[in-house]
Amino acid sequence: MGFPSKPFFCSLFLSTFLFVSLSQSAPDYSTLIYKGCAKQAFQDPNGVYSQAISALFGSLVSQSTKTKFFKTTTGTGQTTITGLFQCRGDLSNTDCYNCVSKLPILTDKLCGKTIAARIQLYGCYILYEVAGFAQISGMEMLYKTCGAKNVAGSGYEERRDTALSVMQNGVVSGHGFYATNYQSVYVLGQCEGDVGDSDCGECVKTAVQKAQVECGNAISGQIYLHKCFISYSYYANGVPRRSSSSSSSSNSISSGSMY
Repeated sequence: MGFPSKPFFCSLFLSTFLFVSLSQSAPDYSTLIYKGCAKQAFQDPNGVYSQAISALFGSLVSQSTKTKFFKTTTGTGQTTITGLFQCRGDLSNTDCYNCVSKLPILTDKLCGKTIAARIQLYGCYILYEVAGFAQISGMEMLYKTCGAKNVAGSGYEERRDTALSVMQNGVVSGHGFYATNYQSVYVLGQCEGDVGDSDCGECVKTAVQKAQVECGNAISGQIYLHKCFISYSYYANGVPRRSSSSSSSSNSISSGSMY
């Protein structure tokens, strides 16, 4: 099984990097993390692509009222477009809809009429690709960020690694989503909704390894791979209570390359 690993033409994409610092209050799920836009625009003299994308977005938004992951296809032949959305596993149906409903307008604003796009918000993301678009490995890193502060001594790295290990196992037993606190470290992991448990475990394991190497002893980190993401944050005074049960403790959100 495993993920597809066809060659990917990186030149198609324009990467944009943003950095947003979140307070310890409940997060705004519509905060932009990153965007990925194909550089190639589709030719649409008869409006066929526009109609197909509009139908796709309409379907995705309508489904977000009752599920946290949905994938579908619209159009025919060369105008076939496949798309999906996914919300964080701990969002309510209302929060999921409110997040996803912002994505079509944002996609058009940030990417325009491109043959593929991915917009990742704090609480959800949307992805679409025109038929024939090259695929990438599920393990491909799309974006990373590491907290600016480092925690020296006090056994922090051991606690963080234990928390990440618990999360890694929890994502598999939780069938794609898991979040927990461990000794002042909040961790969260999620896989794309159509990824099987075994592949999900491998994806999250890879993300954890990348976090340990890339972020060192940083106080927080986020690693987004194509098919999964992880997030962790350390709170010296204990993980704060949130007004929303669906909130994450991550202090740092950025915006990285999609593909």
